[in-house]
Amino acid sequence: MLHSELIPAIDPHSRRLMVMLHGLGDSLEGFRWLPEALRLPTLNYLLVNAPDDYYGGFSWFDLNNPIPGVERSRKLLFALLDDLRAKDFPPGLITLGGFSQGCLMTVDVGLSYPHRLAGLIGISGWVLDPEKLIRELPAAGRQQRLLMTHGTADPLIPIAKVRAQIPILKAAGIDVTWQEFAKEHTIAGAPEITLIRDFVRAGYPA
Repeated sequence: MLHSELIPAIDPHSRRLMVMLHGLGDSLEGFRWLPEALRLPTLNYLLVNAPDDYYGGFSWFDLNNPIPGVERSRKLLFALLDDLRAKDFPPGLITLGGFSQGCLMTVDVGLSYPHRLAGLIGISGWVLDPEKLIRELPAAGRQQRLLMTHGTADPLIPIAKVRAQIPILKAAGIDVTWQEFAKEHTIAGAPEITLIRDFVRAGYPA
């Protein structure tokens, strides 16, 4: 079971939920600022720690041998989403997002999960194996909305690698929004936050 913390919406009756997955070496503390930044009063937030200890933080998988960790973390995140369903957070009201390693897990889990979510947000990350992911895509995977953002000056995950993966996802019929920012391995302040806020809102039609 993954350790997580729920930050409730200002509206106590709302079942809208954003699940955020941190990057390598970070923790759920790394996204505690997000509710104030997004200013979406009907949105609950679930901040999640990755399963493995990593130099004072946590990791979703081993960078040198990612497949076993990705598969294990996928199962844990599937279980988390199933548990949320049981707690009356319907998949269609859940936005799944992540940064760096958390981005990879967001895309992997979001496109593999058998229920359509409100939206997927991947920030400064990549797709482990887009061709394999598409071959195994469930019907719900082709209905997902995906926002991918990346920095043109990212020194850790070169943008060219990720940029080349986007047409593969689009060719499979996935609704992908791709946005580049003049940033490094981070979130590009107000412009990127505004894009994320608008994407989240669009997943919850009135």
